[in-house]
Amino acid sequence: MKSELIVDVQPSEVSIALLEDMRLVSLQKEARNISYAVGDIYLAKVKKLMPGLNAAFVNVGYEKDAFLHYLDLGPHYASYQAYLQQLLGDDRRRVPAIEKMKLLPDIDKHDTVAETLKQGQELLVQLVKEPISSKGPRLTTEITFTGRFMVLIPFSDKISISQKIKSTEEKLRLRQLIESIKPKNFGVIVRTSAEGKRVAELINELKTLVGCWNSTVAKAQKATAPALIFEEESRIVGMLRDVFSPSFESIHVNDAEIFEQIDKYVSLIAPERKDIVKLYKRDEPIFDHFSITRQIKSSFGKTVSFRSGAYIIIESTEALHVIDVNSGNRSKAANDQESNALEVNLRAADEIARQLRLRDMGGIIVVDFIDMNKGEHRQQLYEHMRQIMANDRARHNILPLSKFGLMQITRQRVRPALDITTAEKCPSCYGKGEVQPSLLFTDTLYEKLEYLVNTLDVRGFIMYVHPFVDAYIKRGFFTSLYGKWRRQLGRCFKVLPDQSLAYLQYRVLDSERNEIDLKAEKDMDASSADKVNNKTKKTHGGCRGKP
Repeated sequence: MKSELIVDVQPSEVSIALLEDMRLVSLQKEARNISYAVGDIYLAKVKKLMPGLNAAFVNVGYEKDAFLHYLDLGPHYASYQAYLQQLLGDDRRRVPAIEKMKLLPDIDKHDTVAETLKQGQELLVQLVKEPISSKGPRLTTEITFTGRFMVLIPFSDKISISQKIKSTEEKLRLRQLIESIKPKNFGVIVRTSAEGKRVAELINELKTLVGCWNSTVAKAQKATAPALIFEEESRIVGMLRDVFSPSFESIHVNDAEIFEQIDKYVSLIAPERKDIVKLYKRDEPIFDHFSITRQIKSSFGKTVSFRSGAYIIIESTEALHVIDVNSGNRSKAANDQESNALEVNLRAADEIARQLRLRDMGGIIVVDFIDMNKGEHRQQLYEHMRQIMANDRARHNILPLSKFGLMQITRQRVRPALDITTAEKCPSCYGKGEVQPSLLFTDTLYEKLEYLVNTLDVRGFIMYVHPFVDAYIKRGFFTSLYGKWRRQLGRCFKVLPDQSLAYLQYRVLDSERNEIDLKAEKDMDASSADKVNNKTKKTHGGCRGKP
């Protein structure tokens, strides 16, 4: 199977697409100015105790207080709290060494938060769930530092080996190695990717993770709550670390700065594979070049079609996702209805497993498959779903089909489900009903080009338009509008298609790939009032519509 990563870096967000045999199976989007991310560590202050919930609300600087349940304090809270009292005490001239302290017994999991925490108490907390909908972030005091090969856990001496490592000899080798190199009072979880790795690689990563802990507590000692104490060196590298595999054939990225970060990261963890990182330099949008935009538009939305006319319908609420499987106008290739239902259900299961990963759907998922009478067919579908979901990194649980033909799935929810609207809102009337004549849109484009070239004296810019508009203005080799514009204004610009744009949308990038925002007045005749500013957003044609 050919696996590729495509990284699309835009001014406002970064998108990472995972392709398997050119088929989109995973998509991650993250705003570049995001304030909160899983794994960030904060010096926070307990704001309110909630004995009825056995939890506390904690101020980490977010508009809504974060949630900390008693069980999220972790079993090593007593040792953690004793260390924190030294760290944040009156004597802040030196950082206490965790290696020299004596670990205390684990706390009783049946105690209450009111007996353990106090209002106004300072805590070192880590984000385990991003804010979702109206809920604030969720926290833990069981601090961890995640690397490519291992996870470091302060205030613990336990060593755990990934169960996916099957070789007994390799498990023994890794356990003996970690026992010989890890500092005292640090626990380690050895990840699957550590299998077969050289001693030097594991030692270097362990030193790096311990260094992260030391710098975090040193910064916490000087900070005032609430304050961000630790975050990934690069959020993009953090996103990449979760999905990276040495089996990738290529990683394409369209930004030089991010390319350097990814190249440095891959050179560090897999130096023999550093050549797979490639800088994409074409003017065509990177997602269009790899046919990702088309797949996004066909894979998101309420209805998703798959083989031979069959389709699934996805409805989502705050805590529940419902998926209905339909055979549609699929040709009845099978000999009987039962076999046809089984075939559609198996193919639907493949698509549902892909959709769960693609949209990062979490919580409770209920799937209404086509009814099957034979018990062996229902069991076959259940086993098939378990098999294809085995590679899903999110924790999940699948129950057999109920007597109503429903399959229940629970899947870990760490961040909001990815919701991409595929229906295009009219950029001219904004849904009001009437728009300017489409024929005049080319006049609008020419006015913008003329304004950029003659008034602002911009050179080397690219205007992106919908593919249909691009085909129209380039129709005819000698008589095309595009050729006429370039003869009149000079060959100092290009017009290229962008599949992500709506029909009457356009956007302009300067020679350094920064977006130029043209403020268009509603009256198209007032184009002289257009101004260029530094905001980043898509511009639209004018509207003469009525509500």
